[in-house]
Amino acid sequence: MNRFYNAFDSERMSGRGDEGDFRSPFQIDRDRVLHTPTFRRLQNKTQVFWSGEYDFYRTRLTHSLEVAQIGRSICHFLRVQGDPLGADFFVDPDLVEAACLSHDLGHPPFGHAGERTLNHLMARWGGFEGNAQTLRLLGERIFSARRTGMDPTRAFVDSVLKYKSLWSERRRLAGEPPENHFLYDFQHETLDWAMGGRDFPAELPPGDARDGFKSIECQIMDWADDTAYSLNDLSDSVRAGFLNLERVERWAERSGEDCGEGSPLGDLMKAIRGGRVDPFVGKRIGRYIQSVRLAEDSNILSGETNRHRFRLEVDPAVRAESKVFKRLAFEVVFLSPQLKQLEHKGSVLLRRLWEVLETRYVRDEAIDGQHFQLLPEDAAEEIAAADDEAARARLVCDFLAGMTDGYAARLYKRLFTPDFGSIGDLVG
Repeated sequence: MNRFYNAFDSERMSGRGDEGDFRSPFQIDRDRVLHTPTFRRLQNKTQVFWSGEYDFYRTRLTHSLEVAQIGRSICHFLRVQGDPLGADFFVDPDLVEAACLSHDLGHPPFGHAGERTLNHLMARWGGFEGNAQTLRLLGERIFSARRTGMDPTRAFVDSVLKYKSLWSERRRLAGEPPENHFLYDFQHETLDWAMGGRDFPAELPPGDARDGFKSIECQIMDWADDTAYSLNDLSDSVRAGFLNLERVERWAERSGEDCGEGSPLGDLMKAIRGGRVDPFVGKRIGRYIQSVRLAEDSNILSGETNRHRFRLEVDPAVRAESKVFKRLAFEVVFLSPQLKQLEHKGSVLLRRLWEVLETRYVRDEAIDGQHFQLLPEDAAEEIAAADDEAARARLVCDFLAGMTDGYAARLYKRLFTPDFGSIGDLVG
């Protein structure tokens, strides 16, 4: 038995128990995620470079698997350090793995550009956010045949709750629809359940302060994601030719960052020069894993669950190094014209698909005098049965967000490219 968790943590949204199952509640959570079509679709969703362009670039799937491995390793490292953890009191690696495998489930095709596009298109109906969509899938929609969620445990829901402010709260703070970091307004009941019905105190108002309130598993997932994002994406960027000695050196000079011997950028340049970027990344990942420790915390849930009794502290030097690598990748690779042109293309694809589906299914208007059946029968029937325009818009958004890069491109060509597609494409 693991004394770190109690009945409050393992309670499921439905209230049903796991009697008769040989697995722990968190092993069940992890296994349910792994065996869903939603998880498999991550293999054809963009991480940095468009999925399918080359076999060795990371996709959302391989990124999620790497984050899961790092997350499990952090749990193991913390446990072997001893006090306050021990053989029967430890952060559950299966729960952290489930969170890591799930953290990108809600992201749409074409990376963050696709996320920003859908958020813009859904501004009238409460926006779109990848993390909020992940929660929607786990709680409501991940089993597509039944359109029901996977009945997750409270600890699992809390482990993916990176943000705890609603869209309308963020909108009031900003005076305009928020760009990211929010939950959908209708998810307030799920948030309330995850919090055990407790209200946030005055010192945690909506916004960044409240979003910083995370369970220990969510903190581990977050650091594992940062580790993978700041290091593994460097490897892909070097392989793709976006990062070379000249560009790193020029960026360092422009940014005022040290790239001399012994500095993080200097070590990266040495690895590039010697053709040893992957060993450099692997060694750094190990360092990032071993840079963490647990510290006691006191908050509104620390008396209810050990998941909020501890916080994850990361060595400041390692966290600063991670931020340098993230800035390097963002400013040299992510903002490059080559990637931005592809992001623009993905944005145009999603916008054109939205325009025709919004006309046909959200506003229920004819197109050229005809009510074309453009969506699969089950999706069209669910949209038709929705209560109002906002509900229909959300379901159309679900359909678009669930597409892979390849499916979105094929659907676009079927609808808008005259010489693409045949009746045979409808089979399967």
